[in-house]
Amino acid sequence: MINIQDSPSHALPLPEVLDTFDTQKTGLSSDVALARLRMVGENRLPQSSAKSMWLRLALQFHNPLIYVLMVAGIATFMLHDYVDAGVIAAVIIINALIGFVQEGKAEEALKAVRSLMATRAKVLRDGQHADIDASLLVPGDVVILEPGDLVPADLRLMQVKNCFVMEAALTGESVPVEKNIDIVAVEAPVAERLCMAYSSTLVTAGYAHGVVVATGKQTEIGKIGTMVSDEQSLETPLTRRLGLFAKQVTLLILIIGVFSFAFGYWVRQMPLLDLFVAVVGLVVAAIPEGLPAIVAIVLAIGTRVMAKNKAIVRRLAAVETLGSVTVICSDKTGTLTCNQMTAVTVILPEQTLNVSGVGYAPKGDFFKKGDRLDVTLAHDLESLLMCATLCNDAGVQQNEEGAWELIGDPTEGALQTLAAKAGIDKLNLHQRYPRLDCIPFESEHQYMATLHHSRTGEGVVLLKGAPETVLAHCQRDLSGPLDLERWEARMTEAANRGERVLALARRILPTNSTTLSMAAMDDNFELLGMVGMLDPPRAEAMAAVAECQAAGLRVVMITGDHAITASAIAKQIGLNASAILSGEQIEKMDDGELREQMKTVDVISRASPQHKLRLVKALQSLGELVAMTGDGVNDAPAIKVADIGVAMGNKGTAAAREAADLVLTDDNFATISNAVKEGRVVLDNIKKSMLFILPTDVAEAGVILLAILGGLSLPITASQILWINTVTAVTFSLAIAFERPERGVMQRPPRLPTEPLITKLFATRIIVVSALLMAFTFTAFEWELSRGHSLAMSRTAAVNMLILCQMAYLFNVKYFTHSSMRISAFIENRITLVVCGVMIVLQALFTYSPWMQSVFSTEPIDVASWLFILAFAILMFLVIELEKAVLRTFKVQVL
Repeated sequence: MINIQDSPSHALPLPEVLDTFDTQKTGLSSDVALARLRMVGENRLPQSSAKSMWLRLALQFHNPLIYVLMVAGIATFMLHDYVDAGVIAAVIIINALIGFVQEGKAEEALKAVRSLMATRAKVLRDGQHADIDASLLVPGDVVILEPGDLVPADLRLMQVKNCFVMEAALTGESVPVEKNIDIVAVEAPVAERLCMAYSSTLVTAGYAHGVVVATGKQTEIGKIGTMVSDEQSLETPLTRRLGLFAKQVTLLILIIGVFSFAFGYWVRQMPLLDLFVAVVGLVVAAIPEGLPAIVAIVLAIGTRVMAKNKAIVRRLAAVETLGSVTVICSDKTGTLTCNQMTAVTVILPEQTLNVSGVGYAPKGDFFKKGDRLDVTLAHDLESLLMCATLCNDAGVQQNEEGAWELIGDPTEGALQTLAAKAGIDKLNLHQRYPRLDCIPFESEHQYMATLHHSRTGEGVVLLKGAPETVLAHCQRDLSGPLDLERWEARMTEAANRGERVLALARRILPTNSTTLSMAAMDDNFELLGMVGMLDPPRAEAMAAVAECQAAGLRVVMITGDHAITASAIAKQIGLNASAILSGEQIEKMDDGELREQMKTVDVISRASPQHKLRLVKALQSLGELVAMTGDGVNDAPAIKVADIGVAMGNKGTAAAREAADLVLTDDNFATISNAVKEGRVVLDNIKKSMLFILPTDVAEAGVILLAILGGLSLPITASQILWINTVTAVTFSLAIAFERPERGVMQRPPRLPTEPLITKLFATRIIVVSALLMAFTFTAFEWELSRGHSLAMSRTAAVNMLILCQMAYLFNVKYFTHSSMRISAFIENRITLVVCGVMIVLQALFTYSPWMQSVFSTEPIDVASWLFILAFAILMFLVIELEKAVLRTFKVQVL
């Protein structure tokens, strides 16, 4: 039986590979292929098991806070308060539906990976060429690859002719990789296995034959699919903290409810029915039933804002998670860089020029020592650019949307763009110097050469290729005899900047030359110069990295490129490149060693999908909250297991997008900064919502608890508490969801993932506000009784005192510690003014409407009562502002 798992085909000589898979260069017979298909199965990714729809829906109700809400709903229903019971039921159902709709990310991600598999394959069966369904491929099949083909399975290459494969989605390499049949070390990373062609990569040029060594889930792409399927998404900080908070609230409410009932019944000997109603009122008051709905609303608003800023949220909780992110792990190719080769340096015999412009758009200028050069080309530059244009098979053109697209090899496309920036007309040049013959690029000789007729009728050979090869064919350059050491030093300097260097040269032949042979490629060439190219960093990415670092976020670059290239790009975007960790080093480390390295290393080179996964987990084990960005299939597992996954929407693969929580529609790293900012605003507004809801709920419950403990008349009845909870939940709490960012939101460090939901300062604010609300409510109640007013009128005044003090506190809570004693605090969020107006109308109805009076047992109150209440509401506002001033004095920025 063939054991494809234990076959390091990239490290075995070809005869051993053929022997291992019991095949030959002419392929398998149909009978053998059919037998193997029955044995190993189809060349597909397996379907992952998924929870049933009903189970997913049922699990949405598995939450302690939801349990408490259910009990409260049942209790209010039993008290015949159908309106409030309906509100609580609606909150429960809405939250369940949100969770239900957002689940299923793993199944979608695996489906997207599966869709990348090629559908057809050209093979040799029974010694004949055949076009078959790619799902029928088996180990031992011989596959034929041509330009434009998606590789249908993992292949060990047997014959190669100028074959280049684009592996960016799998390895992160930004340019097509030239393939050969030479074996490599067993431990060689995927990116360096040049004798292999992997499933779902794209053949960009040349031809090859290869034997299938892995199909289905055993392919590299299949292993990624398995990782996406197996890895479970982690909870968000909000989910974790709200879950803990819900358990604590549940336990506390039960303890207080039981204690209050027992104390009232046995100590105060209160009537059983009255006591039961009071305790139910206490429990309902204590439950923050509006909190889940407000959290959902805040997240939804954040989602809408981010969508306008070109960041599509696939999971609501991701918005909040962004606000707590401490590390962003970013793929290089296509994320921090443009994924478009660009010529950035022109090295001429007597000068070095820098070139501006990014990508394949022919827009840019030439600079010498920082000074822009005139458009008139010097002879040496013109000669080099003519060679770059003529000795070239690529092209660039504008599509219907106006974007510039590459046709052919990215390196040659960069040369065509370079020439176009100088004003050279490719079509006109080819008409003036027609190509007579060509020696195409091959790995054996590492160059491309073309023969043209010059203006005087002479034959001119243009040469382009690897610097070492071209220099070996040259005796001189345009300035005189060739100074080999000087050119090698300049070449090394460019390579150290991460640039891929090509050399260009020419040679004049006799006028009757019409063909080009290898014999003409002697050492009599004249070096025109060299061109340094790289996949440049996005300008906006550099600014975004700086902004993230200013916000206290650490940026880690993970790439499949070589360490030199990774270092050069890292330095340009502002990362610490003093220490670089390679995939080979990671392979030799255990988890503990890797964790220690990740405390300081910000640049990772030659990383495989498995490495990225380990890196994310290592950072998480250090207590970091990790965002992983990327666009390739190779990024999907790490994107999924990260606390928040961010995928590129344009150039990103479907697998990356489906695994992600957030998709950037403009593929712009800078959008991440905006998303982090909005995430922080969302987190702030959730905290502010809690800072408003919890003290008011505690105060309401506290008023009833103190009344029971003191054997006093209830200042507020259970039905009145339900009224307060209902109207404040749809007015005051809703207004907080629309609060704008506080000043300096991106100049402060991220909230620690380990930070409790209720910090000491947070708890202090809750205690202070709760105490004030309770004291002022009892004061209004007792003051009305002392004036000889009825119990109903006194309770009406107490309810209005509680409502107006909450209204005053609403303006306090706009800012954690910044002062609210300025005009902007009252007008910048117009919704706050609207809800305050609505609340005034509702309270007027509550107090003076006859039908409301009959429902809630209220009576009208006089002007003196309103002035008394207004005075205490202003006092409430001033006291909290004084507390905030104290916090500012001690430079406490946030709660």
